[in-house]
Amino acid sequence: MRLKKIILNNIRSYQDQEITFPEGSTLLSGDIGSGKTSILLAIEFALFGLQPGQRGSSLLRNGETQGGVTIEFEVENKEVIIQRNLKRGKKSISQSYCSIMIEDIIKEVSVTELKSIVLDLLNYPREFVKKQNLLYKFTVYTPQEEMKQIILQDPETRINTLRHVFGIDKYKRIIENTSILASKLREEKRFKEALTSNLEKDRENILSKEDELESKRYNLVSIEKELFLKKEIKNKIQEEKKEISEKIQEKNKLQIEIDKTKIMINSKKDSIITNSKLIEKLLEQIKELSNLKIGELEISELQEKLILLKKQRDELSEKNLNISSQINSFTLKNQENEELKNKITGMKMCPTCLQDVGPVHKSNVINKVETDITENVKKINALVGEKRDISEKLNQKNSEINTTQNKIQDFKVLKVKLENLEEKKIRINELKQDNSSLEKDTELLTHHLNSLKDSVFDLKRFESVFEQKTKEFEKSLKEERLAEIKVAELKKEIDVFERQIQEIKEKVKELEQIKKELNYISNLENWLNKSFIPLISNVERNVMLKLKNEFSVLFSEWFSMLVPDNFNVRLDDKFTPIIEQRDYELDYNYLSGGERTAIALAYRLSLNQVLNSVLSKIKTKGLVILDEPTDGFSDQQLDKMREVLEELNVAQLIIVSHEQKIEGFVENVIKFSKEAGISKKS
Repeated sequence: MRLKKIILNNIRSYQDQEITFPEGSTLLSGDIGSGKTSILLAIEFALFGLQPGQRGSSLLRNGETQGGVTIEFEVENKEVIIQRNLKRGKKSISQSYCSIMIEDIIKEVSVTELKSIVLDLLNYPREFVKKQNLLYKFTVYTPQEEMKQIILQDPETRINTLRHVFGIDKYKRIIENTSILASKLREEKRFKEALTSNLEKDRENILSKEDELESKRYNLVSIEKELFLKKEIKNKIQEEKKEISEKIQEKNKLQIEIDKTKIMINSKKDSIITNSKLIEKLLEQIKELSNLKIGELEISELQEKLILLKKQRDELSEKNLNISSQINSFTLKNQENEELKNKITGMKMCPTCLQDVGPVHKSNVINKVETDITENVKKINALVGEKRDISEKLNQKNSEINTTQNKIQDFKVLKVKLENLEEKKIRINELKQDNSSLEKDTELLTHHLNSLKDSVFDLKRFESVFEQKTKEFEKSLKEERLAEIKVAELKKEIDVFERQIQEIKEKVKELEQIKKELNYISNLENWLNKSFIPLISNVERNVMLKLKNEFSVLFSEWFSMLVPDNFNVRLDDKFTPIIEQRDYELDYNYLSGGERTAIALAYRLSLNQVLNSVLSKIKTKGLVILDEPTDGFSDQQLDKMREVLEELNVAQLIIVSHEQKIEGFVENVIKFSKEAGISKKS
């Protein structure tokens, strides 16, 4: 990674400032408080945003509502530009806008997404997405005072921090997770031991139930034999009963045949009686008809009389119609006269001559109209009387017509009866012959009936035998059912026993599987506690020992370059610096300011080299930022910084210092000043 440019807008003491970073070593120079460290904080903010616990007020310029940082850098030949903005709200300052441009493709993203993208670009572990970015601090930029704080931390906190930075805290997590797993396995082991505690008892229970099942199966065979014999007896009785039943059915059929024969005999006797009565009736009819004679002349006279009566009735009807028409005509005229009378009574002017109509004239006209009405009423009354007479005559003619028609009809019926006289005689002969045949049939049926009665009498004795066999059958059927119930109950018991045995076997099978799992869990727990955890602990110790040795050697080398006196420095197992002089261990707090700075710088550079060797794929190995690395150094120690900087051999080195002597050790110098509270590049 190589920084190329950063633009600050309302960041701390800067309003609008653009700074370009060249390759090689660069010194950010200026008096104390000129804004050099603000640039380093802006670089960190641009890359990773606000760190956990960091407030936006530490970056946004006082009195401003918004600001931001734009940084341009190169990683693996990719041009990357990141922009982050800050905005002051009512209660706090937050990040309001984030974007990243890679190879001219710009994308607006969230704060978390941007940090994730940057970590991917720098090939930092993903675990730093939601954490403070210690890896950047320990490999690229750590404020000098923070490095001194790391040295002064309690050993346990420091070693845990370094575990996290080195990426070997995973061993501790493995051991912790393994301990949790072992605890879960112990719980599972106790649970499975409780489940399998009755395994042997269940096996014994299976043997006991199998013996009892065998006994029940033996009893079942015996009862099934008994049931077979009961069925044989029942079937034999049933066959006998069936044979007797057939005899009874035969008797019943004969009885039905007797009933049918009786019905036939009675029917034929009834037919004989009916025929005899009909013969008598026909003889009487023949006798009556023989005395009757039909007069053809009388029928002809009656028909002529009927024609005359109908003609007279038609004439009367027509006359009655004319009278009705005259009555209607006179009635209509009276209605018109009444209307005229009413009209004249109310008239004042003649509609024809338009002259006044006098009372005398009105009276004359009304009198004439009333006279006409009176004459018409007399005519109507006379016509009504005449119509009444005609109606009486019409009724009389209709009565005579009906009487004449009835006489003619009676003569016609009589004529038909006389014509059927010969047929009646023939019918009488047929009925006599039918009666003769019916009498013969009756005689034969009577003989057949007697024969049937004899047969029924012979079969009637089987009824008492059938009743006895029915009782025997019911008894055998009851005994068979009792035997079937015993068989069914025993089979059900056997089925229940078989299911119980099967269930216990399945349970035993499951418990045996659980027993195997229990053995596996026991072996696994034993392996984790006695083999795996000690192995991981040993691996962690070896890794930490290797890192500590490498770190200690580098720390001693860097410190000896900075402090040429007779000091012997090394790291203990907790990575705490041990300073010895003439075999006496010196307390860090009793060292001079320059010596403490040398300890912190040596620790910082050693940590940088170890991390870059351990995390060989991170993309920030070529960048180192040192913030006031020479604070408290003597002139002799400042001269040693040239050797230190040459020994670093990094592609891009950025140093923040107010020491002018450092300007002669670097390739580039960027100077800063502060006027009226605003920092600027000089």
